[in-house]
Amino acid sequence: MSDNTQGLRVRSGSQALRAGVELLSSMRFAISLLTVICIASVIGTVLKQHEPAVNYVNQFGPFWAELFAAIQLNTVYSAWWFLLILAFLVVSISLCIARNTPKILVDLKVYKENIREQSLKAFHHKAQAELSGSAEAEARRIGALLAGGGWKVRLQQRDSAKGGGSGWMVAAKAGAVNKLGYIAAHSSIVLICLGGLFDGDLIVRAQMLLGGKTPYAGSGLISEVKPEHRLSERNPAFRGNLVVAEGTQSDTAILSQSDGVLLQELPFAIELKKFIVEYYSTGMPKLFASEIVIHDKATGEKTPSRIEVNHPASYKGVEIYQSSFDDGGSHLKLRAVPMVAGAKAFDVEGTVGGSTELVGNGGAPGGEKLMLEFTALRTINVENFGGAAGAPGSGADVRKVDLRESVESRLGAANKTVTKKELRNVGPSVTYKLRDAAGQAREFHNYMLPVETGDGVPVFLLGVRENPADPFRYLRVPADDQSSMDGFMRLHAALADPAAREQAVRRYVSQAVEASRPELAEQLTQSALRALALFAGSNNGPEGKKVGGLQAISDFMEANVPEAERSRAGEVLVRILNGALFELAQLTRERAGLKPLAQSEQTRTFMTQAVLSLSDAQFYPAPLAFELKDFTQVQASVFQVARAPGKNIVYLGCALLILGVFAMLYVRERRVWVWVTPQGEQSHALMALSTNRKTMDGDREFVQLAEKLIGARPH
Repeated sequence: MSDNTQGLRVRSGSQALRAGVELLSSMRFAISLLTVICIASVIGTVLKQHEPAVNYVNQFGPFWAELFAAIQLNTVYSAWWFLLILAFLVVSISLCIARNTPKILVDLKVYKENIREQSLKAFHHKAQAELSGSAEAEARRIGALLAGGGWKVRLQQRDSAKGGGSGWMVAAKAGAVNKLGYIAAHSSIVLICLGGLFDGDLIVRAQMLLGGKTPYAGSGLISEVKPEHRLSERNPAFRGNLVVAEGTQSDTAILSQSDGVLLQELPFAIELKKFIVEYYSTGMPKLFASEIVIHDKATGEKTPSRIEVNHPASYKGVEIYQSSFDDGGSHLKLRAVPMVAGAKAFDVEGTVGGSTELVGNGGAPGGEKLMLEFTALRTINVENFGGAAGAPGSGADVRKVDLRESVESRLGAANKTVTKKELRNVGPSVTYKLRDAAGQAREFHNYMLPVETGDGVPVFLLGVRENPADPFRYLRVPADDQSSMDGFMRLHAALADPAAREQAVRRYVSQAVEASRPELAEQLTQSALRALALFAGSNNGPEGKKVGGLQAISDFMEANVPEAERSRAGEVLVRILNGALFELAQLTRERAGLKPLAQSEQTRTFMTQAVLSLSDAQFYPAPLAFELKDFTQVQASVFQVARAPGKNIVYLGCALLILGVFAMLYVRERRVWVWVTPQGEQSHALMALSTNRKTMDGDREFVQLAEKLIGARPH
């Protein structure tokens, strides 16, 4: 607020008190605090705030996650040190204002009419001229002209070289709002910081410190949470989230804390009548809105309202914002399909967010208990199937490079991309977890409908991942002629049955070898049985682990076939395996009462994918895969409810900041002096102008004033 960076100097009190006040009220201390707050705000912007602790562990590791939690970098804006710095900044700037405001107010009243003639001659902008009238008349004329131009003018009669009281000083000033801009700009920072303190966690933390309120870290029903974890309806400032499913109502918001949550009672209940969501072609939400009814607890009044993003509702001083949306407990019907021998197919129902225990045949082999947790339902899944197949050729071959297309694809509009996009909605999907008796869980993501991936046969995608930070890995199960997984599952179950394998092999041998060559038929039978047994994983691998699929056949070839003969032997063995598996598939269809598979390209692509899927299924980490058969979607709206008494203070601070910055940047403070002395029958005028900023506008203004007031053209 002034060029002096020193703080307020207190003349009484101890040396430590005087030094502390001087430091707090100094400009350098305020700038240092503002710099620290800016750095902390950058950290709070880059690092996601109020995330679950496991998210930080997955992203940064346990050491850094623990460090972030210790110094509250995951909750920067409500951290005690951030609020303390903010409070010190308020005190520091307030002291700066208190130190400089009296000087500014005094300066606004001063015209500095006592300035001497020699001082005027030292100004950069100066001019002099002879005037035709008397000194008094000319001084009053000049004063009137300045006053008519919006200047504040003061006339002073004082002694000159021609005698006592013969000289007249005309002192004028304009643009005093410039100095008020300093006060407005600095006051705005104080108001914005105070508004932030009021609307932050300061009041909630005060209730936790002085009112005995503690965060709740458990789980269960909201109605069972004890009063020490609840905040009163009269809480003056809060900001929390409220999740309401369609057809239900809620009156308790959740305030996230670093070590749990606090429950905020609301003076009303919100009932969600209907949730509306629209999507872009990319699958991203384009619009989501909520049609609600607000039930007043005190009067019973019902107030309908519609809330959209950037269009909140307000009731009794509480703002209700549309934050996001979630699943409100959709009803799911799943069919469990066995992935290992000993498991059986069955149906199961549940709701998103719930769980059910699987025991006996519904659990793992041996009767181990499994907990099925229904995690999420997504009705729309838009994926990009553009790939690189249609892209231009590799740049490694100059004959396949179109230089013009290559350059233009990277220039122009920002929505141009090198690879083409083919967005397609692949239908609903379900996400669930299977948790074993030890509490270890895997997450699964399965699509309801078969997906055409470009391999010639639609496949069901069964995703799995061990860690939430990892991407899903998908088992691709080919769809049969009925667009279901039944054909593959029958083949998978028959592969684990030795009797079925033997029957399929004998069918294959009877078609591949003439009846007149029994010795060749027997050899082929033994080879085919051995290949199917290896593929089915009948033998145990190293350390007792079951090894099957194409990996088992590869290991067998490396161990028993000379390297020079592996290529030819591998081709023969794969041909035998494919033929035996085809007959096994025909056998399963016969047992199911279906007509045999036709010898066609569609059948060949199905069997090719089936062989790959059977091989990969050996490594599926669960005894059961759950197929989504039907669902009833229930959507929920996530509202942010806030009572922000500091909002108006922040708005006032923003208005003052705009006015203050405008005044400081666009309003120039100027002062004009004209010293008029008698010169016989005429008079002599000496004029000078000062401004707080040297600009070309100031130069032009002085030229115009000098010509208008005294008729001089300064050089």
